Amino acid sequence: MDIFLLEAIINGILLGGVLALLALGLNLIFGVIDVVWICYAELVMCGMYMIFWLHGFFGWPILIASFAAILGVAGLGVLLHLLVISPILGSAPINQLLATGGMLFFLQSLATLLFGTDFRNIGLRLPIIEFGDIFISYSRLLAFGAALIGAVALYLFLSRTYLGIAMRAIAQDREVMGLMGVDQRRIYLITSAVGGALAGLAACLLVLQYDVHPFIGLSFGPITFMICVLGGLGNMIGGFVAAFVMSQIIAIGGYYFSIEISYVLAFVFFIVLMFIRPQGLLAR
Repeated sequence: MDIFLLEAIINGILLGGVLALLALGLNLIFGVIDVVWICYAELVMCGMYMIFWLHGFFGWPILIASFAAILGVAGLGVLLHLLVISPILGSAPINQLLATGGMLFFLQSLATLLFGTDFRNIGLRLPIIEFGDIFISYSRLLAFGAALIGAVALYLFLSRTYLGIAMRAIAQDREVMGLMGVDQRRIYLITSAVGGALAGLAACLLVLQYDVHPFIGLSFGPITFMICVLGGLGNMIGGFVAAFVMSQIIAIGGYYFSIEISYVLAFVFFIVLMFIRPQGLLAR
């Protein structure tokens, strides 16, 4: 095998871990609350700005700044649910999409107003790992490991805790769970907090690799939504698998052609598969 192709495949796997983490958070919110947060990637942008200011400007240690960002974005997720999602839960899906889409532009415009359009970097330089002729970014390897830990922690939370089981039960039949005495509003708030915390964790991992600017969410929002639809909206395992499928298309396409063409190939693959299997890869 071409050594550079092998390097592209490895980098695609590492990218897939972060994309899978984003897809897990978005699928969790849709599966439980039944609302797609179009502005989910903008929560990641907010988390990246939090880390930049806390670490790069105020001098907080990177771990403490990252922990604060996770808590901050979790709180932002709860606030978003209370102010935007809760009033429209019973409305038509198009109204929900328009409301979360409007929040997307609001957060982008607010970040532009507060911070400008400058590209900012936290200034943390991590080494490059060499395996023979293969070069792997340490930041991507670290992000992949942290994303897997986050995914495993989410799985254990959903399968081993009372709140996690309640979330899964509401996702399966929200009307019956309401009749059995489960406080749906409380579960919705906890789901929004967990989904926001996953977005905050993704922000901690992405800020190591990318500059922060108000439109950074556009780099991950469309591909994350596409992964969720490809795996089956609300299907956690499907989204996890689809993230690695799409990351490999992007990585290998970037090797043979260019990164721009690789994204075109990813969207073409998505469109073709939607004609063949519109319910998603692993939808039931």
